[in-house]
Amino acid sequence: MERAPFVCGGLVLAYVVAIGAMWATSSNGLDALGRPLGTDFSNVWAAGRLVLEGAPAAPYDLAAHYAEQVKRFGAGVPFYGWHYPPMFLFLAAALGALPYIAALIVWQAATLPLYLAAIVRILGARRAVLLAAVAFPAVFVNLTHGHNGFLTAGLFGLGLVMLDRRPLLAGALLGLLAYKPQFAALLPLALIASGRWPTFFAAAAAAATSAALSLAAFGWEAWAGFFASGTFTRTVVLEAGDTGWHKIVTAFAAARGLGASVPAAYAVQGIVAFATVVLIVRLWRGDAPFGPKAAALLAGSLLVTPYALDYDMMLLAPALAFLVRDASATGWRRGETVVLAFVYLSPLVARTVAEATHLPLGLFAIAALFAAALRRGGASVTQSGSFAHAVGR
Repeated sequence: MERAPFVCGGLVLAYVVAIGAMWATSSNGLDALGRPLGTDFSNVWAAGRLVLEGAPAAPYDLAAHYAEQVKRFGAGVPFYGWHYPPMFLFLAAALGALPYIAALIVWQAATLPLYLAAIVRILGARRAVLLAAVAFPAVFVNLTHGHNGFLTAGLFGLGLVMLDRRPLLAGALLGLLAYKPQFAALLPLALIASGRWPTFFAAAAAAATSAALSLAAFGWEAWAGFFASGTFTRTVVLEAGDTGWHKIVTAFAAARGLGASVPAAYAVQGIVAFATVVLIVRLWRGDAPFGPKAAALLAGSLLVTPYALDYDMMLLAPALAFLVRDASATGWRRGETVVLAFVYLSPLVARTVAEATHLPLGLFAIAALFAAALRRGGASVTQSGSFAHAVGR
């Protein structure tokens, strides 16, 4: 633990050097490999440009969306697809009003503090906490991809930490996660299991309101486009592995990367998701401390979905913070620091290891954190005999 500040400081320095080198070797918004700086952010910016041009349904048209990217970055630029529901078009349009590089900087600068605010609310505003939060390797992954991990982790973390004291505000924050619906699957079950009805209804109202506003602003065509685009996302991006299964940190992708058929991979994902749901409901119905419940919910939200990438491991940061807070109050358990250190560092190499060896290191890290939260919450899988036995009870 004494070395932690030096490790974190070294990580932050390495990120600064790497990002600086990437920008120094870029030209006209493209990195040395011909990709847009911020890679995936180019799909958000291009979607925003299409909205501002009066075509809010066009981001769901592959050809129209790619044409907008080519217009800014030139022919031959890699295609980055748009997979979000129309409520996210509000933010995309606001960012699309800016030049690309300015929009990328504003996007990351505006959402990073939201993530840091969540960590501070959980662990307190100490220098060591902020350093560890910034040094978390998923932060670097998120920055280089220009992605929305800071927003997701901030909304989820702040929503959970406010759950008891400000249940309606917590619900509003959690409801905004509807922009990434795959990470909101467990939330209603946890809230219902724990009897937090005001938060449940506030979250439902926030999600419904954002959907209604997007329908009014962008029309049914945008929503129809979103639903239709799900086929492409499912078949090409996920099942065929066009994105790269080594980038996806789920049971489905791990099975596909190891050679399983699509039905077999879905079966594996289904088993993991079902077990996760059962264990989360049991944990949240019980009288376990809140920290382990929150950590298990965050990690479990990554386990239940077949589609989560390594930058989505930002959700592990507030999960780690909740476990550290609980451990600081009640004492550390044997082997716990080793597990948490592994989880903390895993986003740095998860993609590389999976690509080189097909070893799903990211999935292992998520599962390890989930198991650590269950153990600390008194719902350890080992206490029930086995994972399968825990599901069957």
